[in-house]
Amino acid sequence: MTAKSYKDLLVWQKSVDLACDVHRLTRLLPKEEAYRLTSQIIRASSSIPANVAEGNGRNTRRDYAHFVSIARGSAAELETFLIIIQRLELAPAEQVQQLLGRTEEVARMLNALRSKLAAPPEPKLSP
Repeated sequence: MTAKSYKDLLVWQKSVDLACDVHRLTRLLPKEEAYRLTSQIIRASSSIPANVAEGNGRNTRRDYAHFVSIARGSAAELETFLIIIQRLELAPAEQVQQLLGRTEEVARMLNALRSKLAAPPEPKLSP
């Protein structure tokens, strides 16, 4: 079954949920991080589903794959910020660890989508 909209994609749905939970995590960070780490982690997490959506709206598989690659880069950026938060003990370790696991899952899904888009499209069968 082909997705009719980017909203039908599980990777988009999971990355939106992840971004929302990252926003919630930032409420726990010290106020002095508001213009440093907090703004960067929010931007990185929001960029993942936004790039999947933008790529899906493009005209070619190549363009779509490019935006999925950007989303994958944002996932790596988010993972890095979460590791920094964990090492600085700025948020509960269990919560950060759970978000790291979900970020890795989304990254794997993005890799799979990117691979699928990079492969030649399957020919349509004639009746």
